[in-house]
Amino acid sequence: MTESFLRLPAVKKRTGFGRSHIYSLMKKGKFPRQIYLGPNTVAWLESEISDWMKEQIRQSRDIE
Repeated sequence: MTESFLRLPAVKKRTGFGRSHIYSLMKKGKFPRQIYLGPNTVAWLESEISDWMKEQIRQSRDIE
């Protein structure tokens, strides 16, 4: 499986969340942590964002 990095604009588009909400959820441990790629450069793993979204759907529909 090939991993892809998502930069913040792509994460915002996929989740519908703004920057401050994403970072707030991360601080609470409720959103995947970013990966540091270099000075002033971060990204998220696409697979972790997808898994997080699937889990949110599962929880909202109370699927076990």
